[in-house]
Amino acid sequence: MPVHEYDPPERFVAGTVGQPGQRTFFLQARAGARLTSVALEKTQVSALAERVGELLDEIVRRSGGAAPVPALPPAGTEDTAPLDLPIDEEFRVGTMSLAWDGERDVVVIECFEVSETEVDPEQPEPAPDQNLLRVSLDGAAARAFAARSLALVAAGRPPCPFCAGPLDPAGHVCPRANGYRR
Repeated sequence: MPVHEYDPPERFVAGTVGQPGQRTFFLQARAGARLTSVALEKTQVSALAERVGELLDEIVRRSGGAAPVPALPPAGTEDTAPLDLPIDEEFRVGTMSLAWDGERDVVVIECFEVSETEVDPEQPEPAPDQNLLRVSLDGAAARAFAARSLALVAAGRPPCPFCAGPLDPAGHVCPRANGYRR
């Protein structure tokens, strides 16, 4: 099983290629000259960012504020740079797992390649030939990742005020307006 492990990465970000409405979403990890880019859906980026934030909030709550997890991304940790080039898709992400390693105080994110075989969500063991991206982030890096990812998802096409579907620059056929363009 090919495992792309970054513990810790120099950079771990979500990014896109293309125009809103036609964007391809990627997670990208870099350490030195090694670069791994994996493709995934916008909803996966959104869900991962939300769950990372929720996990960090829970760690802070359970530790009474003693855990090394900031409430907000620390100043200077913002990463607004585009994805690193070349963007060569290693694989498309199917399932993901998220965990807190309390011994090392890191968030562990695992992204498994799309598989044709059924995977038990309680025991996400990849198939022998299935790719895996595993990234370990400290609390500050995880907060910065979540913040960038949520901003990236929100930067897409604006929603229609009537049906909440995405608006294209030329408008869209709105089901709430009986198919008339808005």
